[in-house]
Amino acid sequence: MARKLAVIGAGLMGSGIAQVSARAGWDVVLRDVTDAALTRGTDGIRSSYDRFVAKGGMTEDEAAAALDRITTTTDLEAVADADVVVEAVFEKLEVKHEIFRALDKLVKDEAVLASNTSAIPITKIAAATESPERVVGTHFFSPVPMMRLCELVRGYKTTDETLAAAREFAESTGKTCVVVNRDVAGFVTTRLISALVVEAAKLHESGVATAGDIDLACKLGFGHAMGPLATADLTGVDILLHATGNIYAETQDEKFAPPESMRRMVDAGDIGRKSGQGFYRH
Repeated sequence: MARKLAVIGAGLMGSGIAQVSARAGWDVVLRDVTDAALTRGTDGIRSSYDRFVAKGGMTEDEAAAALDRITTTTDLEAVADADVVVEAVFEKLEVKHEIFRALDKLVKDEAVLASNTSAIPITKIAAATESPERVVGTHFFSPVPMMRLCELVRGYKTTDETLAAAREFAESTGKTCVVVNRDVAGFVTTRLISALVVEAAKLHESGVATAGDIDLACKLGFGHAMGPLATADLTGVDILLHATGNIYAETQDEKFAPPESMRRMVDAGDIGRKSGQGFYRH
């Protein structure tokens, strides 16, 4: 019997998770609040599959079969029979609480409730449920079809069984997992990239070096595949600003305090590749 996954949120991350899961054989229900959002999400999945087919990474039949395994809905109750539910909505605790509170009452007892959050402690998200032991973090990376990592995050009450089920799900989609045993704000990866991006942005802001030279130093000096400011543009300067803000609010550690230049960029709409301008012009 096919395994069933529900993904809450059809944005870039949610649609990416749906895409790799359907390709791996999961029956996927993709849920968002509007039909327009669902159409954007499925159009993106279809386009991505087409690129894989064009490059020889999938056959047309495989792409068609994967698309057939994805259904869309605006009805949250449609996810009730899922084995795994992954929430991939905006990084705001109140929004996630509303979703997890509803999911806790809807899904079957043995279902795993996962969040794709990159910075909010799982313990805080799980507190909205009556079964925090089945809540876990499954932090995928963007773009999901290309990035191999999934960061599994334990909450204070996450059981070994829940973590194992989350690992089985993530690995089934072709990801390699790392485990965060204590869900500090930002976990491991977002904490590291936030500190690096903040310092790189400060160096750039103060005229110490150009964005290109800062990134080149990290690539050639440290072996990074991509420099921190190019990473910010790829991820979204707005996304990283929000993530670092969450970590700073939790820790009050000045190394996570976003510099003024990042705030001004976001205010001006210069948020990276998706806007055509960030630390670089795209």
